[in-house]
Amino acid sequence: MARLLAIAVSCAAINWFLGASEGAAQTRLPPCDPDNAGLTLPPGFCALVVADNVGRARHLTVAPNGDVFVAVREVRQGGQVTSPGGVLVLRDTDGDGKADVQRRFAGGAGDDVEFYRGYLYYSTNDAVMRFPWREGALEPAGPADTIVKGLPARAHPAKSLAFGPNNELYVNIGSPSNSCQQVDRTAGSPGKDPCDELETRAGIWRFDANRSHQTQADGRRFATGLRNSVALAIRPQDGELYAVVHGRDQLFQNWNSIGYDEEDGAEKPAEEFVRVREGDDFGWPYCYYDPELKLKVLAPEYGGDGRTVGRCRDKKDPLIGFPAHWAPNGLVFYQGRQFPERYRGGAFIAFHGSWNRAPLPQGGYNVVFAPFAGNEPTGEWEVFADGFAGENKDPRQAAHRPCGIAEGPDGSLYVSDDQGGRIYRIIYRGSR
Repeated sequence: MARLLAIAVSCAAINWFLGASEGAAQTRLPPCDPDNAGLTLPPGFCALVVADNVGRARHLTVAPNGDVFVAVREVRQGGQVTSPGGVLVLRDTDGDGKADVQRRFAGGAGDDVEFYRGYLYYSTNDAVMRFPWREGALEPAGPADTIVKGLPARAHPAKSLAFGPNNELYVNIGSPSNSCQQVDRTAGSPGKDPCDELETRAGIWRFDANRSHQTQADGRRFATGLRNSVALAIRPQDGELYAVVHGRDQLFQNWNSIGYDEEDGAEKPAEEFVRVREGDDFGWPYCYYDPELKLKVLAPEYGGDGRTVGRCRDKKDPLIGFPAHWAPNGLVFYQGRQFPERYRGGAFIAFHGSWNRAPLPQGGYNVVFAPFAGNEPTGEWEVFADGFAGENKDPRQAAHRPCGIAEGPDGSLYVSDDQGGRIYRIIYRGSR
């Protein structure tokens, strides 16, 4: 029954309201850009730029009529912040795929935006609010109601959202540190044991999506040991909560004295794709997932040597381990029928890109696809879209960095970029 309810909620999310109208999504696909918006895609796919230079675009969602809603962290010009963030609405009125109408409202450093049961939910670094919404509108039907306030926002401030079938609101609250050391990111500094950060950070909290003015104390820690789950989503096909987690850094830089080498620092730990259930403990900061050994091992801050398992034996393993430091930021499970059958039910993950894989080349800056067989991932994965960064896969020099990812009502895939402020739309035109 719980899964049936979750699937029903998923349908409601697409239709905007429970029992909503069928929507006004365009059925005619627009032309793609001649250069595919600079992206490299599988055969049969193409891409276009919906909007450009919109600010630091974080997560996004698409309404049934095709309007694109984007949480914007801030707007910059010439390296200077010219306006705060908020919600950006993009509308294409002539069917060419390009947004010719833009509206902005709300404020704060925006991170996520989601429709749920007739409301538009919007998160900033320290709060979750919601606006009443009328289908097809470009602005809220009334003032915002603060659902959760006063959330911790020092370091790893992203507040990604997901919704369960019974008004459950799931919120990522990332860690404020790398590995809960006594002196953060310092060579040889031991970890705090127990790690006090786990009381309020490094996990997923569950709140009541309908209750106003909650604080963190009003919520419940749903799962722990997750350093920073920026990529967070319910999979409609099974009603389960999933995340892709940012792993820790600096194994070599901080622990070369006990044998960690440069390759260890570049290739470990894996970024973890996980299924999250109530009470799960994924082990941070005491443990990390070694992609070579394919198990969780004790972190050096807590007496580990790169092979000892110790207290990590009972921590939950990932479904898939992705390359270290790729920085997973967006997650969506494909439901549409535009893309070929093999994509249905699988996960698309937007990787923001690494800064710390030296001396190896930096990686990520792409969108990956991980197929499912039934309700389990196959364990395989492939780079689906690349080329966002341009000539330089480097956080300072990359032209664009994928952040949010969403499916449109016609099955198109939308990707946001918080470096150059670009919104992409990926379309399938090949034969089925």
